[in-house]
Amino acid sequence: MAKPNADDMELRRACAAAIGSGGSAQDIVLAIRVAKGRGFLEKLGRVATPRVLVLTTKHSPKGERTKAFLRVLKYSSGGVLEPAKLYKLKHLTKVDVISNDSTGCTFILGFDNLRSQSVAPPQWTMRNIDDRNRLLLCILNMCKEIFQRLPKLVGIDIVELALWAKENTPSVINRVNAQDGPATSVMEQNDLKVTVEKDLVSQAEEEDMEALLGTYVMGIGEAEAFSERMKRELLALEAANVYALLESEPLIEEVLKGLETASLCVDDIDEWLQIFNVKLRHMREDIASIELRNNRLEMQSVCSEALIEELDKLLEPLRIPSEFAASLTGGSFDEARMLKNVEACEWLTGAIRALEVPNLDPCYADMRAIRDKRAELQKLKNTFVRRASEFLRNYFSSLVDFMISDKSYFSQRGHLKRPDHADLRYKCRTYARLLQHLKNLDKNCLAPLRKAYCQSLNLLLRREAREFANELRASTKASRNPTVWLEGSTGSSQTASSADTSTVSEAYSKMLTIFIPLLVDESSFFAHFMCFEVSALVPAGASNGKKKGSDDNSASDDDINLMDSEGNDVKQSNNSTELGALNDALHDLLDGIQEDFYAVVDWAYRIDPLRCISMHGITERYLSAQKADAAGFVRELLKDLQTKISTQFSRFVDEACHQIERNERNTRQIGVLSYISRFATLASRMEQYIQGQSRDLVDKAYTRLVSTMFTTLEKIAQSDPKSADVILLENYAAFQNSLFELANVIPTLAKFYHQASEAYEQSCTRHISIIIENQFDKLYQFFRRIDDLTYTVPHEEIPFQLGLSKTDLRKVLKSSLSQVDRSINMMYRRLQKTLSSEELLPPLWDKCKKEFLEKYESFVQAVAKIYPNESMPPVSELRDLLASS
Repeated sequence: MAKPNADDMELRRACAAAIGSGGSAQDIVLAIRVAKGRGFLEKLGRVATPRVLVLTTKHSPKGERTKAFLRVLKYSSGGVLEPAKLYKLKHLTKVDVISNDSTGCTFILGFDNLRSQSVAPPQWTMRNIDDRNRLLLCILNMCKEIFQRLPKLVGIDIVELALWAKENTPSVINRVNAQDGPATSVMEQNDLKVTVEKDLVSQAEEEDMEALLGTYVMGIGEAEAFSERMKRELLALEAANVYALLESEPLIEEVLKGLETASLCVDDIDEWLQIFNVKLRHMREDIASIELRNNRLEMQSVCSEALIEELDKLLEPLRIPSEFAASLTGGSFDEARMLKNVEACEWLTGAIRALEVPNLDPCYADMRAIRDKRAELQKLKNTFVRRASEFLRNYFSSLVDFMISDKSYFSQRGHLKRPDHADLRYKCRTYARLLQHLKNLDKNCLAPLRKAYCQSLNLLLRREAREFANELRASTKASRNPTVWLEGSTGSSQTASSADTSTVSEAYSKMLTIFIPLLVDESSFFAHFMCFEVSALVPAGASNGKKKGSDDNSASDDDINLMDSEGNDVKQSNNSTELGALNDALHDLLDGIQEDFYAVVDWAYRIDPLRCISMHGITERYLSAQKADAAGFVRELLKDLQTKISTQFSRFVDEACHQIERNERNTRQIGVLSYISRFATLASRMEQYIQGQSRDLVDKAYTRLVSTMFTTLEKIAQSDPKSADVILLENYAAFQNSLFELANVIPTLAKFYHQASEAYEQSCTRHISIIIENQFDKLYQFFRRIDDLTYTVPHEEIPFQLGLSKTDLRKVLKSSLSQVDRSINMMYRRLQKTLSSEELLPPLWDKCKKEFLEKYESFVQAVAKIYPNESMPPVSELRDLLASS
């Protein structure tokens, strides 16, 4: 076969790259281009596709049998080779050369492991006979050497293939392991002979046979003559040998003497050999003993090396690097060295964990070296934790002292300063990783650090809140409204000139807008910075009223993630114990700041007590945005503020109730009481201040105020029985008139409106009855007497009772109805005289006429039953008379 040219080497490199052998062709035995077809496809006009067949071997490092493969590579759309098919040569059973191809370049490879034997195997067409023989010869040699068998050959002469192999340069590749490198491929000519060559004569033997036969000129029929001739020559040769023996007798004697001498030498040599044999036996025994001891020494050496290696692995984590030891025992905690300190902490944590049983074989746990190293690491940990804790406590204190000493951080006269802790958090965040490692090393060290941080930052927050609240009150201009709304001694025009105090609510809202998000952010930062294992404290919507960009550092506060001892992020959860500890720490962090909020509430109350309503709504809005389990102290602060505001407003309501009750002790009341007329104005003002959830607060105030008003009104009416009904009906009427519009939209006032309406109707009925009975006293006394007797005495016997005779009836009718028009006028004037409000007279007079007609009609009906023959003025006559009055 021809030697591989540059094109073949380029093909090998491309195949190696496609197979994935890193560009090396060491495992590639042969790579050759072919054309793939299926016979019937060519008949249909399909063109055979180009392929590359690659013979490869794979050597097992464990000494197993070498594996051989036939790989089929195809060209991609970019002209690059890529794997298409893989066959194992151990399954190759037949090589069939297609007889229909006159060139003999097309053949089929039959494998016994194909999934579908019904599909015709592909036909491979070579460029020429040499390429075909080259490929088939390489396949046969690999099958013979690796699998000790040959596939069945159909359509090709094995002798012809062997002769071709002899005439062409061999190129079968054997694997040779280089001394200092990977396996290489070499070419050996002797390995190229097919097995059938052993059954043929060599060329030299063939030439010798031809020369021998050429010396005899005879035909096929001269065999007997040839045999006779050979016999004669044999006899001549034997005779010549006998003659030669006779001539060589002296020589034979000399040879016999030499043989005797040699026999003696052989005997001597035999003795020597016996001696040497004994010595060699002893030497073999000595060598065996030496080998035994050598094997033991070799085994001991191997064990010693393994022991040293194991001890090196065991001692590796026990060695403390000098740079880490320097950082842990005496290094600086400056910002520039924090990375080294964190690396030292990580190393220390890993070293301590490496000496614990889950990560250390239990058989080593009680070794003295392990115990000593564990104690040394524990001492190193305690030293570092003590140094770091002391530094952080001093660092927190120095940071806050620096900010407190700088007045530019606080509100000043004429300038409200929004607290900005961005720089403080940035500096603290530098040591966040250090705190996490301290927690992993010693959880107990965090409690003093948390307390120190809370104490330092508490001073700063209280100073900021105090300065801000003072400047907020000083910069807010608002006239003070009177706190006496329902006092009876003041003029009725008191509330007409009430000043606008909306700036008070705005100031309170501004206080919450600035500080509540700040406190929530501080709580969240504190929880993450101090490694509390709780979820995020800033709930959705917690920044109500907070403008965009009000706290630029809030977005970056969440980049502090907790780590476990292995450096992995800890999934945060709301552990009740951890959350309780956090709320206790937050109490220390923010305690005392509520006093400045209380001061703002008290200041707002002094200016306008009704502003408690709007402040209550503002507080409720912030409170509803806080989770019940997050930022606990902030929520408690808002609850306390809400309670404080409710208490102040209750104080205002109590004072108003006392003002109402003082009317009871005053002199005789005439007309509408002062607090009745002023309550509508107070209610209208209170409605203007309602925000959010303040309705319940205001409704409770309405309930208490109106209940006190009605109770006091009843007591005042009871103190003057003669004019009690007049006082009640006038005041209830005034209450209804002033609250008509508010009662339509406020359910609580609507309830009291209906209560006043019922009381008004009852007072009117009683007062009208008194007016009527005073004017027609005898008539109605007679009517009541006969009405009472109707239940015990039959109707026909009533006229015979004392004082109820017909004569007595006529006297009563004459005295009461003889001048009825005059009596009606007197009744009208008396009603007019009792009322202080002219507006109530028309409806009351209408009620009075209606009541009088109803009573008179009942009287007429009773007289008709008891005194059937007596005549009385008809009801229609009195109705016409009352209509004209």
